[in-house]
Amino acid sequence: MATVRPLPELGSIYLDARGAERALRVSWHHESGLVVLSLWRDNVCAGSFRLAIDEVPALIELLRAGLVRSYDDARGRLGEVEPGAAASA
Repeated sequence: MATVRPLPELGSIYLDARGAERALRVSWHHESGLVVLSLWRDNVCAGSFRLAIDEVPALIELLRAGLVRSYDDARGRLGEVEPGAAASA
């Protein structure tokens, strides 16, 4: 069984929407020029991905674009609701 190591100085853990036993761990390794994304389940690393630091801006842009689209979609759904419709229900 793999030993759980503490996060480096710069890193974070994100819990999966399906349950706290699943998590994404992000850790910066400046000395290696990498960001490591690892998937955890029940405190055991199930897999990892090493992303070169120069590729991080493209990942951030993808996440930003997805977030903007999600917000735009939500605004569109809110615009489809007629004013006063909730009050008459």
